Amino acid sequence: MNQHHSLTPAAELHANVSVPFTQAHAMPKSVYTSEAFLAQEQKHVFAKDWLCAGRAESLPNPGDYLTMQIAGEPVIVLRDREGEIRAMSNVCRHRMSTLLQGRGNTRSIVCPYHAWTYNLDGTLRGAPAMALNEGFCKTDIALPQIRCEVWLGWIMVSLNPDAIAPATALKDVENLVGYLDMSTYTETFREEFRWATNWKVLAENFMESYHLPVCHAGTIGGSCDLNLMTCPEGTEAFNYHWIVKNDTVPLALAHPTNTTLQGDQRRITWLLAIYPSLLITLTPGYFWYLSLTPDGPGHVNVLFGGGMSADWMADPDAQSNLATVKALLDDVNIEDKGCTEKVYRGLLSGMATPGPLSHLERPNFEFAQYLASRIPA
Repeated sequence: MNQHHSLTPAAELHANVSVPFTQAHAMPKSVYTSEAFLAQEQKHVFAKDWLCAGRAESLPNPGDYLTMQIAGEPVIVLRDREGEIRAMSNVCRHRMSTLLQGRGNTRSIVCPYHAWTYNLDGTLRGAPAMALNEGFCKTDIALPQIRCEVWLGWIMVSLNPDAIAPATALKDVENLVGYLDMSTYTETFREEFRWATNWKVLAENFMESYHLPVCHAGTIGGSCDLNLMTCPEGTEAFNYHWIVKNDTVPLALAHPTNTTLQGDQRRITWLLAIYPSLLITLTPGYFWYLSLTPDGPGHVNVLFGGGMSADWMADPDAQSNLATVKALLDDVNIEDKGCTEKVYRGLLSGMATPGPLSHLERPNFEFAQYLASRIPA
């Protein structure tokens, strides 16, 4: 394929997706390595679409909170006193210090700089030594609210007031995997880490199972057959594929007491890539997910969580089963880290060039189409 060295990364991307899938190549190197392209992604993708902050059950009590950044914007996500999950700015309305860090539980939001104190709905409760300021009115001050919706148990947050609601934009996800009812699964672990690769490299790694037999030869590579993988066309909001699993990982199958799931429903593993960066592996027994945010072109911040379906949670051996799967997933992550960091190092090579895609990499091409639809050439 001709290289477009005189084109901007965005223009290269648009040229890349202008051909039919049967003639498609991997995305140009510049869309992974360019600071300017990352700035466009932050503006047109991360600041406009829905990002996942994790699972609703991770914030069970009033005052439970977590923090995140969306396109450079510090955000608090918490459960308020009425039991609703909401999101708001994590920046004080006084001298603009960030407020909360990490995760925890709080009765109120207290600025660590001058102790301005906010209620859990973001309204200002108190501000020391402000009584002599005639222009100060406590009721006029509150933390800006940010759109936040719980969709099938997932906490979805967007800076964009006009973003289509997840329940509408992702209705086809419910049509596809609704029989597993993600809202009934329970998160049992949540971790965060940072890898030395571009966020899209890791996203694409999730989207294709072409790499499983080789990259994951030591773990899950033997649990699937490339010839049994199906990569259908996705939608504007997500892509997906599925794997029919053998009995290598029992927790990936329907629980023996489950009489609802029939046939292949009992052993299909779904891989859902919800744009831009929520990546869900869903089985009848357990789920795990990645939620990605870029940290410069060469690093990605990863939220990694997972848990079990209701019937497996009720199993007397639930904790033992989960420990076995968690240990497996940790090993899989180590393998993915190695593979994706090698890809990014290769992208920096002057001799590297994107090659043609396999039929098993249709989701990757659709991901490129999604990005091109968001980022102007």
